[in-house]
Amino acid sequence: MILQNITTGLFLTITSLAFAQNSKQMSELIQNEFQLADKQYKKLMKSIPQDKMPQSYNASIDKVTTKDITWWCSGFYPGSLWMIYEQTGDPEIRKEAEKRLQLIEPNKTFTRDHDLGFMMFTSFGNAYRITKNPIYKDIILTSAESLSTRFRPGMQAILSWDKMADFKGPVIIDNMMNLEMLNWAAQNGGNKKLEEIAIAHANTTMKNHFRSDYSSYHVIDYNVNTGEVFGKKTFQGYSDSSAWARGQGWALYGYTMMYRFTKNKAYLDQARHIAKFILNNPNLPEDKIPFWDFNDPKIPEVPRDASAAAIIASALLELGQYVKADERKNYVDNARQMIVSLSGDHYQAKAGTNGGFLLMHSTGGLPLHSEIDVPLIYADYYFLEALKRYKDWYLQ
Repeated sequence: MILQNITTGLFLTITSLAFAQNSKQMSELIQNEFQLADKQYKKLMKSIPQDKMPQSYNASIDKVTTKDITWWCSGFYPGSLWMIYEQTGDPEIRKEAEKRLQLIEPNKTFTRDHDLGFMMFTSFGNAYRITKNPIYKDIILTSAESLSTRFRPGMQAILSWDKMADFKGPVIIDNMMNLEMLNWAAQNGGNKKLEEIAIAHANTTMKNHFRSDYSSYHVIDYNVNTGEVFGKKTFQGYSDSSAWARGQGWALYGYTMMYRFTKNKAYLDQARHIAKFILNNPNLPEDKIPFWDFNDPKIPEVPRDASAAAIIASALLELGQYVKADERKNYVDNARQMIVSLSGDHYQAKAGTNGGFLLMHSTGGLPLHSEIDVPLIYADYYFLEALKRYKDWYLQ
């Protein structure tokens, strides 16, 4: 018994020392990452026209790719700036963030697609969280109302895109991310109907978007009046039946977030099932950075998607907050490995390179021959969010 106690005590001491060392390493890594982000985004801001937002970088011509403010990614740049400012206190970064918020503010009444959460909550949501400026809150509430106009009662979901040649009533898994703004608005002075819409959409998606292994289809095509499912398809994945990597990340993040707001255990269980599909997938590489689609038959000779890893890591860190210790350790360990991989030489740009973006090797839309093996603004955003979450939740 004495020997057993000594052995147990020694094991606990070694484990504690390893954890302490790991915590110190992660603390230093996170600090270094935000310092690098500060430098990189000061480079990036010099390359962006006053009326555009950064999207990617074309190394062959050394030019930052930009988009108009109604592009779905327009909120990620100011959102990233706010997170960098929060960690560094750099006034130059804050000034740029405030300037870019002014540019995208007109999006608060944009209703042509479902992406208002991406546009306005990643940006103004972070700005309000950090500053508590009531003007930012009003803009979020207006944006949530605008998004709610795309809810179609007949199908009990938010219409992602208007009718297209191949789709009559498309709803994409990405749309789960935009529910965060609706939930937040409903709980922070907005109309309670916004939460009801978010719940209805999440329930409809849970019913129709998932296969028996909890992988997600990309697009479900509905009859907007009756909710009848016309087809289960893809727009950005390898095939209709494949598991597009970033889509699995959107699903994991979305249901974890829905549990945060509602405490509905069905959403927590859904997130845990999705996490199991991702983390136990035989095609998930050792460094935990997914190939662009889990079912591409040419794996491993296909592009990775750093953006999917960043989204998944951030989601796993939140999911770890809602489960017991053993399960939490699994999620946090995997998220940490993703963060470490993304911060390594293969995926992270050297200071002064990559147009000012942090991460390399993301894949936007391979079947569309678009944004293949390039930096992407939302990869940086969710990587920074994962760093912040790890610091706030697992280094205390």
